[in-house]
Amino acid sequence: MNSYFDPERYPTLSEDGARMLKFLREHPQAPIYRNSSGNKLTSDDLNLLADYERKLNNSSVDWNDRQLPQWLNTFVDNVYHDVPFYRSQGQVPQFTDITPVTRADFSRDITAFVPDSAPLDRMINFQTTGTSGNPLLLPSHPRIAATYLCFHRRALRRFGIELSEGPEQVGVVLVGHQRRCFTYISVTPQLGESGLAKINLHPDDWTSPSDREAYLDALNAEIYTGDPLSLSALKTLPLSTRPKALISVGMMLSQGLKNEFESHFSAPVLDIYSLNESGPVAVFDANLNGHLLLQPELYVEILDTEGKPVPPGQRGEITLTGGFNFCLPLLRYRTGDYASLAYSPEGPLLTGLSGRSPVRFLTQSGDWVNNIDITHALKSLPLAQFGLHQDADGSLCLSLAPVSMHYSTASLDALASVFGNQPISVKSIGSEDKIMQYTSNLKEGTLQ
Repeated sequence: MNSYFDPERYPTLSEDGARMLKFLREHPQAPIYRNSSGNKLTSDDLNLLADYERKLNNSSVDWNDRQLPQWLNTFVDNVYHDVPFYRSQGQVPQFTDITPVTRADFSRDITAFVPDSAPLDRMINFQTTGTSGNPLLLPSHPRIAATYLCFHRRALRRFGIELSEGPEQVGVVLVGHQRRCFTYISVTPQLGESGLAKINLHPDDWTSPSDREAYLDALNAEIYTGDPLSLSALKTLPLSTRPKALISVGMMLSQGLKNEFESHFSAPVLDIYSLNESGPVAVFDANLNGHLLLQPELYVEILDTEGKPVPPGQRGEITLTGGFNFCLPLLRYRTGDYASLAYSPEGPLLTGLSGRSPVRFLTQSGDWVNNIDITHALKSLPLAQFGLHQDADGSLCLSLAPVSMHYSTASLDALASVFGNQPISVKSIGSEDKIMQYTSNLKEGTLQ
């Protein structure tokens, strides 16, 4: 038991918490955990997190198209004072005159975007490829990583779900499904040291493939979180236990697949729009027909190709200001994702969310159709991942995740409503294809 008491990884670990770690790692059917991690949260961190969540629970996203957030001007002033990239630009301009930044700006020199006041002694730097495939080093902090839970709980409460607390319960299991995956165990002090595990469902990470369901049933986690691919792999396991909910992040979740997950697991599936740069942004609410914003101190704009705000209801690029990452305050950060902004009695929401820039495809009749038409045509099918590519000669190829290949005929039938009898080839997505994407090599028709 003593080997689990690591004051650097688990500053507040109790005997009960250590027993949970031992259970997670030493269970007879446990996977091969390839990495070590820990929450790194001190008592002071936990007090600050509790204060933050109490404030969050009494706050709402209350800005609209006629009223900017009350905190925005102070935030901008602080960024121009504290962040080298902006301080070098001199006087603070009007908000809409601030030039938006992109992932490419961060990639060139992320240190210029880290505030002077950021606590370097406990900073965490992690690398992400995002959807672009271009590596990006992002600054974070143990308290920032722990803040994700605050917004996941906020989203879960919308669906009437509360997480249990205590070291006898495994709260969250993060599932992946790939050849190599960062895997580890931990406990969550905010939930009374409930267990947490990040596992890889690929058989190579297990002594025996059947150990996967035996181990997961022993954990009996309250929440599973993953992307549509890993959750599809989870669905194939003959589990006898069921979670309170599933959280889908990282890729667009089709309505058909969401319905299939909910039916199989007898639990709600939360489709959360989240980025490494900002954390959880919004959760889909079918009653509102959009992704409802979660962060009271995150301002969202929709910009056109010239960087100008578009009217409510018009589609454009999601652009973020604010957020809870005090190591990387965002100021008009263009995400590369697209949606429209609408307003409901419960707050602003993103409608028609898509993690791709608009792309047009040419039909045999000479008409143009866009990627939203493709999404609408396929949304009722439970596809874990897909891509549609058109070459310069007009030929089309539909790529499907291996787990979704048995829906190839149904997918082609659905696309016939868009392309008529235009031939479309089908292939299985290989290991080099990581994201759902729409591409077109036609010299005319790609909208950037």
